[in-house]
Amino acid sequence: MKTKVTTRLLLASAVTVALGLTGCGSSHKHHNDVVKLRILETSDLHTNIMDYNYYKDDGKSAHSGDDATIGLARVSSLIKAARKEVDNSVTVDNGDLLQGSPMGDYMADAYKKNDDSLPDTHPAYKAMNIIGYDAANIGNHEFNYGLGFLDAALKGAKFPYVNSNVICDTDCGMDGKKKGDNRFTPYVIQEKQVKDQDGDMETLKIGYIGFVPPQIMQWDSENLTGKVTANSIVKSAEMYVPKMKEAGADIIIAIPHSGMGTPNDKDPMMENAVWALSKVPDINAITFGHSHALFPSDKYKDVANVDIKKGTINGVAAVMPGRWGDHLGVIDLTLEKDNGKWKVVNSQSNTRPIYNGADKKALVDPDYQIRDAVSTEHAGTRTYVNVPIGKASKDMYSFLSMAQDDPTVQIVANAQMWFATQPENLTLLPEADRDLPILSAAAPFKAGGRFESTNDADQYVQVKAGELAFKNAADLYLYPNTVVALKVTGAEIKEWLECSANQFNKIDPAVTTPQNLINRAGHPTYNFDTIKGITYKIDVTQPSNYDRDCKIQNVAGGSKRIVDLSYKPNNGDAITGDAFAKQNFIVITNNYRGFGGKFAGTGRDHVVAEYAGKENRQALIDYIKENSGDNGVDPTPDFNWDFVNITPASTLDVRFETQDSKTADDYIKVDANQRRTMTKLNTQSPVPGFAIYNIDMTKLKTQ
Repeated sequence: MKTKVTTRLLLASAVTVALGLTGCGSSHKHHNDVVKLRILETSDLHTNIMDYNYYKDDGKSAHSGDDATIGLARVSSLIKAARKEVDNSVTVDNGDLLQGSPMGDYMADAYKKNDDSLPDTHPAYKAMNIIGYDAANIGNHEFNYGLGFLDAALKGAKFPYVNSNVICDTDCGMDGKKKGDNRFTPYVIQEKQVKDQDGDMETLKIGYIGFVPPQIMQWDSENLTGKVTANSIVKSAEMYVPKMKEAGADIIIAIPHSGMGTPNDKDPMMENAVWALSKVPDINAITFGHSHALFPSDKYKDVANVDIKKGTINGVAAVMPGRWGDHLGVIDLTLEKDNGKWKVVNSQSNTRPIYNGADKKALVDPDYQIRDAVSTEHAGTRTYVNVPIGKASKDMYSFLSMAQDDPTVQIVANAQMWFATQPENLTLLPEADRDLPILSAAAPFKAGGRFESTNDADQYVQVKAGELAFKNAADLYLYPNTVVALKVTGAEIKEWLECSANQFNKIDPAVTTPQNLINRAGHPTYNFDTIKGITYKIDVTQPSNYDRDCKIQNVAGGSKRIVDLSYKPNNGDAITGDAFAKQNFIVITNNYRGFGGKFAGTGRDHVVAEYAGKENRQALIDYIKENSGDNGVDPTPDFNWDFVNITPASTLDVRFETQDSKTADDYIKVDANQRRTMTKLNTQSPVPGFAIYNIDMTKLKTQ
């Protein structure tokens, strides 16, 4: 036991003696030790180490991509400032660190090519080692490049990584780990010297435990199946948190790469499990992420037992700091030691931005030590993104990708279909399936982000006509997904598209007040698949029969949004109705969708070809190279899908949001391919940086 001699104890002794001498008796009030502990969190950095947007790099000026709204180089300055304000702090990262920016692709490509010209330590860890993290968690995107790359990268971290719910599905071949063992260290307990409120030093045993969504087994099936499996986040916490307490942890910080969830989520394998995790006894703080959102914020004000003023969930302190280094998460805990045990008696959570949301002006200078540390990789990334690949005949902007067929989706779908029909790839299909019609599924990856911040308003593809480089292909296709082929019936394609059409709200023809077309809160845009090679229409006056995860909602009459489905072979009559439903097709998509199993017609049982790890982005690059010609590749949308015209009872006011900029304004005004009249309104969007447009749902322009 530690012995302390403090002013407080000396004073207490003097008072006791004085009371004894006066004959008034004696009393002693126990005084508990109090420690203030600050927890700092970064999350979803997605390899935005530099405060730099590589998609905007012009290949000339070293500052052409400077961006004060992103980057660990900026948030590092916030970390330093936040540490100076307090006596005691720890710093954690939540995950999704190694993928997401061209620097991440550059490093993964160098690993794949066994390029030994780069330093052994990944630039993310060069920076984080300088900052001095205490612990970090593994996010779902850490698995995108495979376990080999992840293991190699993690060797550069000079701080522990934790994950408790990824389990070896076979002998892991590392550190003697067998089937059933944790693939990574499930938790760590660190002894930290902290200063209490009296200025004396205490030893605090801090436990860290990490989690990743079990859906990694679908999202990265190709990299993980047969190697690992993923357990429930909450069940893993219920298993390991008591063990951490038994091992002496005074407080426990959970680092789940998982979103909020709700009290109604009962599935033990839920993706967004933080609300449920907060109910696990003995977790004292939760530093979460995955959703690219901020907590505390008004977004969560209606979630049961959430206090957005204090930043607690079911009384547990929590924080989520956005993404790409745009915010720092801060939790301030007040700990009290009572009878030898520490407990949280108060907390306050908040997030600190690196820029002003209104005008995007920097609120903090970059940490030049971080910039210098990754300068070699930064220069290499700039060269990497500017490698020429061909040219385009027309601009490719995604400003209207939620309101009509779109060139940025069209070119990806075209590339996938072209790839699949190349002789060497066609032979990879089962021989009996090679004569089936080949279709292509693609979705808009950049269509306004999560519609929550001015940074989200920047999340649109903006590729100008003319010369194209790797950065443009990366802008068009963000993820290192790989190509897969599915065998699907026409009936399954209809239900696939029915779930995709959940992207749109139900429009009531009898309502004259404004109605929003896009279901942004209830359906992520990357799940808005369109399927090329067929034609169809979407009737948004009908209710959606699916939720965002493609779970049937059992609406009366079933799925009725997708109508007029048709396939027209090169020779012969169009296939529609029952004949279409019975027809088998090959659908080319990515491994995330193909193995996901959410959409009808997807899942491992439907996969008939995997193309040896060929990335969809590389297929896009190859397509551009081979098809640019003298005029450039043509991304003009074929408008194989559209909305059913609505006949309203009176005036119909249907609206959607897109970027508020001169570029978007000019594009929408002069877009020769625009099918419906779209009019910009003076109404202010609830999210800065966005504009609101009216779309004529009653007729096409040509009618």
